[in-house]
Amino acid sequence: GLSMLSVNRQADGRKVLRSSIREFLCSEAMFHLGIPTTRAGTCVTSDSKVVRDIFYDGNPKNERCTVVLRIASTFLRFGSFEIFKPTDEHTGRKGPSVDRNDIRIQMLDYVIGTFYPDIQEAYSDNSVQRNAAFFKEITKRTARLVAEWQCVGFCHGVLNTDNMSIVGLTIDYGPFGFMDRYDPEHICNGSDNTGRYAYNKQPEICKWNLGKLAEALVPELPLEISELILEEEYDAEFEKHYLQKMRKKLGLIQLELEEDNKLVSELLETMHLTGGDFTNIFYLLSSFSADFDPPRLEDFLEKLASQCASLEELKVAFKPQMDPRQLSMMLMLAQSNPQLFALIGTKASINKELERIEQFSKLQQLTAADILSRNQRHWKEWLEKYRVRLQKEVENVGDVDAWNTDRVKVMNSNNPKYILRNYIAQNAIEAAENGDFSEVRNVLKLLENPFQGPESAREVEEEAEEEGATAEAAACAQVATRSVSYCSKPPLWAAELCVT
Repeated sequence: GLSMLSVNRQADGRKVLRSSIREFLCSEAMFHLGIPTTRAGTCVTSDSKVVRDIFYDGNPKNERCTVVLRIASTFLRFGSFEIFKPTDEHTGRKGPSVDRNDIRIQMLDYVIGTFYPDIQEAYSDNSVQRNAAFFKEITKRTARLVAEWQCVGFCHGVLNTDNMSIVGLTIDYGPFGFMDRYDPEHICNGSDNTGRYAYNKQPEICKWNLGKLAEALVPELPLEISELILEEEYDAEFEKHYLQKMRKKLGLIQLELEEDNKLVSELLETMHLTGGDFTNIFYLLSSFSADFDPPRLEDFLEKLASQCASLEELKVAFKPQMDPRQLSMMLMLAQSNPQLFALIGTKASINKELERIEQFSKLQQLTAADILSRNQRHWKEWLEKYRVRLQKEVENVGDVDAWNTDRVKVMNSNNPKYILRNYIAQNAIEAAENGDFSEVRNVLKLLENPFQGPESAREVEEEAEEEGATAEAAACAQVATRSVSYCSKPPLWAAELCVT
């Protein structure tokens, strides 16, 4: 199936260069990471311009119209089945095909017959059992998909039922973002004020969407059947797939131990405490060895610490966002008129702001050296646990060198070196807006080989840089001022990027 994407808030049917390049690059990046996704065929730009207020802040600008050609087996979504919605008691709205169960039957026949032929064959004489088997399969696919996202730090940004594929693909790349500094509450969409689609909410919001799909399949699949499937299958499948993937990311290839879950959550906790770069810390771990002597351990700790947030970065991250007078007014209102407060402010955002202020004032007391030694201490504690776990791997291994080679290989094929960070996309967009598409091609080339051992990585970057050298000098000069190696921790200016 092909889909021309050209949608926006102004309802004039036009998509612009900026968002098109992001979608083009990201869907390809996801494909090469091995994550189910729609693909991008082409990205075509015209000379027509449209006016867009990117940040909804009253500063519109002219942008070039662009079309992305998306490719997938189908573009049907969970939301496609919501056309049968009965009248909503609050809004009076209803689906365009309310009471047309004949169409729902046709859609189910088409979806299952075409995309789940094994299920169609196995239950050809019992439609309820067939529909239940289909719902179970899409539940498991969705759980596995979101587990894959969590393992590369991918945040979708708008996970409503219309952005959930009926065959379990990543679909609709809007305000997505790969997480840089690990923060479980990271919000990639600048217009998601409540954090509904935050990184750590993705698994539960996808489950909620499956619940909405279940409602849309009634009466062809009774709710008591689908709700039971959702409860029994979703969390279990997510946790199983997530842990299997995390074991590979940590090179635990011999044993599956109960305590592995704890090791993973302690790793993430350490990453959170130290502001570690999600992608780069996982990538570094393949060069850790259980039998490092003290000097080599110190070297390794230094490398890890260089991937943690600096004092400067933390000050940017925790900078209070509300005007102090506005905050004190909100706090007074919360006390004096809780009903009105509930309408205009959320308790969570106020608490978050108070936490920011507290963190920010703590940071004022610290020096860069304090941060460094604190981070090294945290990492030393976790590495000790990791070392003990790696030694358990080796206990029953005949050839330790062969095991280590395999371990590194598995880690390097599950921990990408290159992901589409926002600042990398931004550099490519700025060059393209000046008529130079070579940077888009360079980035695409890197994203086609995201998994790199230290050696092959250098070759790919050099090749990309050589290609880039032939681009127009003027456009290059502008990008060069902002360019950083593609696998670096993001520069400070990247923290200011806002995607809506």
